[in-house]
Amino acid sequence: MDIKAAEVMKLRKATNAGMMDCKNALIDSEGDFEKAIDIIRKRGLIVASKRADREAGEGCVLARVEGKKAAIVSLNCETDFVAKNENFINFTNKILDVALDKMPTTLEELLTIEFDGRTVAAQIAEQTGVIGEKLELAFYGSLEAEDTIAYIHPGNMLATIAGFNKKADLQVKKDVAMQIAAMSPVSVDKDDVPEAVIAKELEIGRDKAREEGKPENMLEKIAQGRLNKFFQDSTLLNQAFVKESKQTVKAYIQSVDKDLTVTKFIRFALKD
Repeated sequence: MDIKAAEVMKLRKATNAGMMDCKNALIDSEGDFEKAIDIIRKRGLIVASKRADREAGEGCVLARVEGKKAAIVSLNCETDFVAKNENFINFTNKILDVALDKMPTTLEELLTIEFDGRTVAAQIAEQTGVIGEKLELAFYGSLEAEDTIAYIHPGNMLATIAGFNKKADLQVKKDVAMQIAAMSPVSVDKDDVPEAVIAKELEIGRDKAREEGKPENMLEKIAQGRLNKFFQDSTLLNQAFVKESKQTVKAYIQSVDKDLTVTKFIRFALKD
């Protein structure tokens, strides 16, 4: 059967599949364009099922803000070669578009949202067939605040988003986003640290003091001191500001606007 190049290109544009895959699908469908699309989709699902047990340790982490909304997504793949491919990055951006538009509460909910006629989950499965590697939506996070910022570290392997209680100076927002990327805090302030984390840090502090031979009646005080050091090192507002270590992040922010603070942040990295 004679398949015109224009039809092959049209199918490639609609599916992102390779030229030969598109040509073979058109041959198998006897030139029926819609059937050819279905053939490519079904083949993608088959490939996805065969690669389900593979490890998707590479990927693309993107973040963006739209007004008071901010979101991060990480679409994972098997190889760095695919992660840096322009089509793969564009596809990740499409998922991020959906996330910012709908602002689902969970990753599972995001997977069920439709765009271009199919759910995010179905689109990912189909792209697995097109690319030939396992693809997995590994992370999704979002926040809403009076003002927001997003930061993507060069290479698309780490991204952060942050929210503020009021309109903030752009440089302050950038500095905070990069602080989060560099120092990986566990929470905004010490009052936001989960009780389970605090209990674990106190336990570690007591055990370490005991190993050092400290008196039993001093263990709790020593553990509390080490917990305070943990708060200084691991909570955003109490960390030393990376651009000026003599002041905390909170002091830096309030030196610009005394009423400004960070309300929430999210950080995700493929490899820390």
